[in-house]
Parts: sequence; C-alpha cells; structure tokens
Amino acid sequence: MYDPEIHHRQSLRWDKHNYSSPGVYYVTICIQGHRILLGNVQSGVMNLNDAGEMVDAAWLRIPTQFPTIRLDEHITMPNHFHGIIQIIGRETVGAPLVGTQPGGIAAFRAPTRGAPTATLGGMAAFQAPTRGAPTLGDVVGAFKSQTTDEYIVGVDQVDWPRFQKHFWQRNYYDHVIRDPDELEKIRDYIWKNPLMWTLDRYNPENPVLVMDDTGALVPWDES
Repeated sequence: MYDPEIHHRQSLRWDKHNYSSPGVYYVTICIQGHRILLGNVQSGVMNLNDAGEMVDAAWLRIPTQFPTIRLDEHITMPNHFHGIIQIIGRETVGAPLVGTQPGGIAAFRAPTRGAPTATLGGMAAFQAPTRGAPTLGDVVGAFKSQTTDEYIVGVDQVDWPRFQKHFWQRNYYDHVIRDPDELEKIRDYIWKNPLMWTLDRYNPENPVLVMDDTGALVPWDES
C-alpha cells in the first residue's frame, strides 16, 4: 500500500548510495512544524538563543563521538539547521585531505570563514575510534537525539518552549557533494542563509504555498 508519509521520507535518501562510504554530504534538519525555537534573524544576522547555542555546540562535538567525521561550514537558523559533513576512511584519520576522493567525491580543507571550534590548526580533533564506520544517518541521528534530550532539560529547568512529540522532524534532507565547485556553492549558500531569511522557504512569515487534495492553496509542510 502506498503511504505518502513513508514514501516521502524514503525519497529523501539516495537508495543506491553507501552512506558510510567516504564522501562529503550536505544536510538540512528542520524543527518539527518549523517552529521558531533556536533564535531570530535581524538585519541579516542570525542571533542564537540559549537553545540555538546548545544545538550549535552539539554539532561541533560530533567529531569527538565519531572519529571518521569532519565538519565544514554550518549554520543554525531559527527553525532549521544546515551543515556539511565529511566521512573519511580510517586510514586517513588525522591526515589532511585535499583534492578528490575515489569516485569523484570532493575532499576539502577546513573553511576559512567561521571555522568550528572543534578543530585544531584547521584539522578536526579526533579521539581514538570506538566503533565501526558510522553512516550519515548514525551521525545525524545522534545529533538529533542528543539535542532533543538537552532541549528537554531546558524545558524542565529554564522554561524553554515545549514541543509536541518531536523536537526535530522525523527525517532530514541530504545531498552528496560531488566536486569542489559544488562544495563552494553550498558553503556560500550556508554562509549567506541569514541574509536570505526573508525569502527562506522555512520562514513562517514567508510560507511556500502548495495545492492540497482539494485544490486549495495551503502553506507547505514537509513534516
């Protein structure tokens, strides 16, 4: 039987791709219902609230949990998150990667703008591997789970706004970055995201209208 919700979620993954293989990935993760929980944008500048700072810090901790993961450009927005993740092979942990990986997947240097504090000298700081090669889903799942748990603590202890059932949407969007030019374009898009907030599809004040089953135009909702 065709289930729109299930099939929509499955369509977000490239079913022929091995998501534990070395490569560079662009991910977008959204707050359930696109609620504004992580801060606000003023004059093209993203201002993180305490919850947004928590999410940002959790992202930067990822390499300490997953030694074969490096982080590139990212941005925490009021109701969603964009980031670039690189999965590297165990044999290259701690080695600088420049150029192109086998299969045409671009490797990259640390970004020159807003480099994450989880790096040392432009390279990610790693702990010794503790498990097998993670998939992209493992990394994103851990990030979502940990930030959800920390947000719940904030709700209980400092009265952060409550959420219903899920903090993040159940799925996320990913894109395999194939070459350095594409990587630079996505880095630039992430860097400029706050400047484009007034036109952002995730901005509730600028909803994207779609046609529902009755033919009526309603705000688009990917949840």
